[in-house]
Formats: sequence, structure tokens, C-alpha cells
Amino acid sequence: MSTQASPASGAAESAPSPGVPAVTSGRWERWGDRLNPLVVKEVRQGLRTRVFWVSFGLLLAACLVLSLIAYANTHDSTYTREGRSYFFSFFVCLALVHFGLIPFNAYRSLAREREDETWSLLLLTGLGPRRILRGKVASFLVQAVLYASAVGPFLLFSYFLNGIDLPTILMVLLLGGAWLVFLTLVSVCAATLADSRMGRAAVRLALVGVLVVTFFQSLTFAFVMTNERGSGFSFDRDFFLGLGTALWVLGSNGWLVFETAVSRLSLVTEDYTRHPRRALVAQVVLTFVGMMAVWWLQDWDNNILEVMGILGGLHLIFVSLFVGTDVDGLARPLRAGTRGGSLFKPGALRGFRLSVLLLLGWAAGCAVPMLMVDGASGSVRKAMSVVALALYGVLYLSVALLLGRMPRSGRFASPVSVRLLYVLAGVIGAGAPPLLAVFLGLEGDDALLNLLNPVVGTLNFGKYDYSDPSGLKLPPELLLCVALVSLLAAFAADRVLVGREKRVHEQ
Repeated sequence: MSTQASPASGAAESAPSPGVPAVTSGRWERWGDRLNPLVVKEVRQGLRTRVFWVSFGLLLAACLVLSLIAYANTHDSTYTREGRSYFFSFFVCLALVHFGLIPFNAYRSLAREREDETWSLLLLTGLGPRRILRGKVASFLVQAVLYASAVGPFLLFSYFLNGIDLPTILMVLLLGGAWLVFLTLVSVCAATLADSRMGRAAVRLALVGVLVVTFFQSLTFAFVMTNERGSGFSFDRDFFLGLGTALWVLGSNGWLVFETAVSRLSLVTEDYTRHPRRALVAQVVLTFVGMMAVWWLQDWDNNILEVMGILGGLHLIFVSLFVGTDVDGLARPLRAGTRGGSLFKPGALRGFRLSVLLLLGWAAGCAVPMLMVDGASGSVRKAMSVVALALYGVLYLSVALLLGRMPRSGRFASPVSVRLLYVLAGVIGAGAPPLLAVFLGLEGDDALLNLLNPVVGTLNFGKYDYSDPSGLKLPPELLLCVALVSLLAAFAADRVLVGREKRVHEQ
């Protein structure tokens, strides 16, 4: 990674250049020390590759051809409105690089470091995983800026063709930039997920599929945005709420993904779960505060709490797939300062407890305001569906931990095995009751048969029943039964994890 220099060369490098004051030279040296050296290294290495220059040349050539076509089609017309179409064409060229090439190259850069076993050499520089990952991400964002600077004049050129205004162009580019940063962070995190060759191949294939799907989704969103808003934005309250929500979702989840990647590359003896779990708690708290503010601005509309409660519950269930399935116990240097309530410390026990608290706390925070403002049957149904989803998440996480870690053998006790059991238990719980209902001649959404179904059960608790005077398809008593089963399973899983941690620490 680095070569030793002779004293003469070191003195020559440290000496100020002729004509440059010593004060200015020292200032530049201090700024150079503060700058992440990995950014400079990665940018230089990236600019020397054939991929960069080929893609940069093809990008410029495509934009130039589109500009010539636009000039040939519009120079004889006194008034045209083709700017919207040509802006989207230029944006497609930029999206190929920003939403495909840059994230995949970021993944390959970190994956190659781990495959070639040069990651340990990077750690010897003293930068640490956080600064190394920050330098990796920043270097590829610098390359993205270079690509954007080449396409920027062409995007501005489409404004003079009429049909699209500057606020629309700026909003599309702002959301596109946030999406680029998020995809880059996800790609870097994906490079840390697998250690074996087969696992890396599976992650690479999955990442390519995700990038292809999200590429077409982003183009669809940009097309809809430019066609529906091409004649001008209405800068009202709904517009700013939607823009702020989109930026917060991308920014907060990008932060969480970055902290997860850092923890994956940290040593076992380090407190590797502190930062990602703090980021998760901060994300949940700030999202709840923002949700309550939006609920107040929208005149106490309970539909907002229902939608946010369901989406937030699904997000926490997905996060608990990783937080609640950590390895058993923690390293010896961390045991002395770990107490029973240290939920940010490593270990499956603390991760499971944090996941359960976040799921139940989020459900209660969404359901209680709905019932306080409006006690009608509609609000009761919405609150019950939000609470039921959280309880199902706790139940199936507990079942996966019991199946994987209750036996003394460690065959299914690894984090990967428990995660697979979590997904498998959820699939069986969602698919088996409707199939059983078909064989028994019952309706597919039978209430009692699907009481523990995470999909149909959530929908049943939120359905309106016209035949019942209360309007509820399922009474609150059945929700109490689901809560009792979930809490009993969570208690049993907690006791199992406590016992396994004691055995690990005694070894």
C-alpha cells in the first residue's frame, strides 16, 4: 500500500515550493492531513481506469447526439415544448451511470479488498473501518459529481426548449442525488454481508438484480414527476411534506446502512453494535416526532398514523431480522461494563430486547393517539391493525430464536440460520392457514384460523364488518389473545438467550 521513502525524499516533500510562503504551505499540509487520504487514493485510481474514461466518453457522446437531434428538430420552430422529453432523455444517460455504474463499482471496490485480503493492510494505516468506508463512499461520490458536471449543461439546455421549468429540474436532480447516495451506501454495505466465496457470489447477484429493478423504478418516478409537474410546482404544504419525507427516509436509512457496514467490519472485541443501534433508536424517535407533527398539520388525520404505523412496523420487523439475531454473548473486554439494561452492547439477548421494545413502543405510539382523538370503530380498527403487526413481528422473531437456539447443539444457532428460520416461520405462518382453510371448506380469510397469520391477521383486524353492529371483523379480545401468545413466546426466547449467554461466558 505504501513505500518507504529516504530521508532526502522526505525532506524534499516537506520543503515548501519556491515562491510559496511557509505559512501557506503549512496550512495546506494541515488541510491535507485532515482530508481522508483514502479519498485521494481512490479518486486517482478511479480516474485512471478504462471503465471511467469509456463511460465518460460514451456519456458525453450520447448527450451530444441528443443535443444535435434536439437542434435539428426545433431550430425551424418558433415555439416548441420538447424540453420535457429531452430532459428525460439526458436524465436516462446520467441515471445509467449514477444508479448503476457508481453503486456497483463501490461494491466491487470494497469486495475486492476483502477477496484479495488487502483489507488488513488498510487497517494497518490506522484509519479504522469508519474512515475507510467514509473514504470509499466519498471517492465514488466525487466521481459521480464529475459525471454530473458533464451532463449538467445538457440538462440545463432542455429548459430552453420549453415544456419544463427550473424547479422541476432541480427537484428531480435533488431526489436523484439523494437516491445516488443511498444506493452507494447500500452497495458498500452489501460488500460486507458475506465472507465465503459462495456467499459473495449470491450477494453480487442479488445486488445486480436490485440495481436493475431500482433503475427502472427511478426512471418511472422521474418520468411521472416531469410529466405531471413539468408545467410547474405548486409549492404548498403537501409538496414540502412529501419532499421532506422522501429526503428523511433516504437520509436516515442511509445513515443506518452505513453504521451497519462499519459494525460488520469492526472487530469482535470492539463495541461494534453501539453506533448502529443508536442510529436505529434515533431514527425511530425522530420519525415518530415528525409523524406527530405531520398528523397535527393534517388536522389529526388518523389515516396518516395508520399508514405510518404499518410502514414503520414493517421497517422494524426487517431491522429486527439483523438486530435480534446477533451472536450469543460478547467479548471478554466488554463484559465488565455491561449491565442488564445495556441494550446497545453486542449480543443477541440485548438485540432481541431492543427489537421487542422498539416494535411494541412504535405500535403503542401510533395506536394511542388514534384512540384518544377518535374512539369510533374506524380508529379502533386502524389501531388494532398496527398493534397486531407489531405483535406478529415479536411472535415470529421469538419463534425463530426458540427453534434455532433452544437446542444445545449449535447447528441452527448461527445468525444466518436464525434469520432463515425467521423468514421460513413467517412464510409458513402466512401461507399455511389459507391452504388449510381450502381443505376444510372455509373462507380463505377465516378469522380464527388466521388469528396468528401475520398477513391475513393484520388485514382482518383492520377490516370493516357490515354484519356486525360494532363494525369490527375481529373483537379486541382476540387481539389480547395474540398479545398473550406473543409475549409468552418473547419471554421464553429471552430466557433461552439468557441461558446461552451464561454458558458462552463460562467457557
